[in-house]
Amino acid sequence: MKIEVLFSEVCNLYGDLFNVEFLKRSYPDIEIINTSLKSQPLFLAEKPDMIYMGSVTERGQELVAEKLLSYKDRLLELIDDNALILLTGNACELFGSYIESESGDRIECLGILPAYAKRKMMARYNSLYIGKFADIDIVGFKSQFSHSYGDNNASYLFDTTKGAGINPDVMKEGFRINNLFCTYLIGPVLLLNPPFAKYILKLMGINEPTLKFEQECYDSYYARIKEFNEPDKKFEG
Repeated sequence: MKIEVLFSEVCNLYGDLFNVEFLKRSYPDIEIINTSLKSQPLFLAEKPDMIYMGSVTERGQELVAEKLLSYKDRLLELIDDNALILLTGNACELFGSYIESESGDRIECLGILPAYAKRKMMARYNSLYIGKFADIDIVGFKSQFSHSYGDNNASYLFDTTKGAGINPDVMKEGFRINNLFCTYLIGPVLLLNPPFAKYILKLMGINEPTLKFEQECYDSYYARIKEFNEPDKKFEG
């Protein structure tokens, strides 16, 4: 079983890479392939069990966008073939149409998602998050200088209960196309949400998944849901 991690030299903010480490600790036989900006992706030659990319610096977005554009046709082929791809934080923006800076400059992106992103570098958005993935509660955190705009009603990932969607004016969070999962949530999303981690492992072919420190993960998960649902809990700040 193989997980390909894309461009970890720049896509490594907020502890996002622990999403893959958590799966590896749960299943030590998983092979992690780290693809750098200077190397050829594994996904060109084969279909990994999962492709992962985490939060990226703004300068890193330019480098990654340039790299990914040459692989667009292959990525579309993989998405059509239900390849499992997980993007966290602002990595999702690279699969949209473009990223626009405050000066109006644009970074051309893949154009796979029905959205574009706009940056406001003097207005970092920080928020807690609660949402739903089918019948699974999702909790997490956001910290970003940009938001996405477009119609994700037919392709959203999470239904927001508290917090914001792809921008503060909408409630649908992230994007999903087949097994392409994109969310603005940052950090170890799978560790924070063990039921969602098990769902991902099932997509990787593990029928009855178990997790490293499973009981402790669930205890923390339920405590966080309870805390985030407190009526006076401040969500943005």
